[in-house]
Amino acid sequence: MHRNLGIATAAAAAALWITAASAGENPKDVAFQAIDRNTDTMAKIGDSIYYFAELGMQEYESAKLLKEVLESGGFTVELGGAGMPTNVWAKWGSGKPVIAIVTEIDALQEGSQTPNVFDHKPLINGAPGHMEGHNTHGGVATTAAFAVKEAMQRFNIPGMVVVSFGPAEEQVLSRPFLVRAGYFKDVDAAVILHIGDNSSTGYGLQNYAAISSKFTFHGRTAHGAINPWDGKDAVDAVELMDIGFDKLREHLRPTYRAHRTITMGGLQPNIIPDTGQIWWYVRDATGPAAKETYDKLVKIADGAALMTGTTYDVEFVASAWPQMGNKVIAGAIQKNIDQVGLPQWTIDEIKFAKDFQHARGIKEVGLNTTPVPLGQRPQSTSSNDNGDVTWNVPTGLMTFPASVPGILYHHWAAAVTPTSSIAHKGMAVGAKVLAASVLDLMTSPELRADAKKQFDADTQDTKYFTLLPPEAKPPPDLNRAVMEQFRPAMAKFYLNEHPKFQ
Repeated sequence: MHRNLGIATAAAAAALWITAASAGENPKDVAFQAIDRNTDTMAKIGDSIYYFAELGMQEYESAKLLKEVLESGGFTVELGGAGMPTNVWAKWGSGKPVIAIVTEIDALQEGSQTPNVFDHKPLINGAPGHMEGHNTHGGVATTAAFAVKEAMQRFNIPGMVVVSFGPAEEQVLSRPFLVRAGYFKDVDAAVILHIGDNSSTGYGLQNYAAISSKFTFHGRTAHGAINPWDGKDAVDAVELMDIGFDKLREHLRPTYRAHRTITMGGLQPNIIPDTGQIWWYVRDATGPAAKETYDKLVKIADGAALMTGTTYDVEFVASAWPQMGNKVIAGAIQKNIDQVGLPQWTIDEIKFAKDFQHARGIKEVGLNTTPVPLGQRPQSTSSNDNGDVTWNVPTGLMTFPASVPGILYHHWAAAVTPTSSIAHKGMAVGAKVLAASVLDLMTSPELRADAKKQFDADTQDTKYFTLLPPEAKPPPDLNRAVMEQFRPAMAKFYLNEHPKFQ
């Protein structure tokens, strides 16, 4: 097991490093060799998770597999942290620095699809599926972490590599709880990875903050024709809240977004409903701006309850800060992207991509052959739950080229390719870029210091605070009923693989 180094031991490690380097070895070469000899293992991990196709907070089989794989590679693995049974937190090494790899493995509802088939052909009608390709993250993150471990052992590099698989990213859920529970308090830097159709990184604000809550109004039922004056209409309160926010929209920041759905709207017209519910998402370019709008939304709920004589309660669903990429770490990642390059696609793979694009009615561009250059991307108005990490730890962002250009996620078509040779080749490239970037952060005090300086500048004017209400807890039963409905039929497609690193 790796141990922390004192001054004398650190000097010996440096001597070992110089000796190894003079022999033509370096940490990245060792990491790349580890990835090359484990490409089949990496593919089996990703493919196994694809067929598990588990929704957020129900990633039990996926978490079990990742624990087994990581432990076979020498990692210590904790399941269930921060009140989430499927949270995976793995580590190897000791002392400083601590570098974290951050990602997710959850699937999406009704995303079931037969792999490599262009027509909509679910494996199981109505079942979940990986129509964003999060299954590939499991293979990339674990294999890159193992490769980093191999390099750290070979060169006696001090520090700790951490792998964090947060549950329920699709529900914008877990990372704020992990941050609140202190999991990232000792982390010196992090890299967040995600599937894409190219290798890329970026810096600055990448997406929006979000707060999601359900407002349930409680009134008193009565007969709509005989004694409606005795009723207190909870759905009237829902409608008044909706109208009230519409009247507020003119006075909000131009960057805001807010959308809702009425989830409880009464039983039938002649019964005064005693329960009504409206589910809101509030978003903005910054965490404080989203909180400001959300607080106004709560005041509107107060007014709606006052006007209708009802009461209400609020069920917190999720929250997140905008994801912020560190420019210094992005520069380091870009150098590794340029060094590793993109996969060497075969003629058959390019034809497959073009045929797929033709079948979807989009431009037939094939597969990307040059990486995206470094630059500040426009801020997206979408949200994920990684942002809270980036406001607490200097964090780099990266995508790896494992999907077909033009095929949009959150659609069954995106579930066609996540077990294909295109995905597997892209995963190998992603693992190399990720491992090399983690090693850069692990071995360069100057890079970490510059990244921390950038982080301090980025957060100087806006200080992090949690958007979680104090009483908020993760919902371990989220999506349980859906998975219990489909899991027996889905289990017939499990690969029953037990991959181990070599």
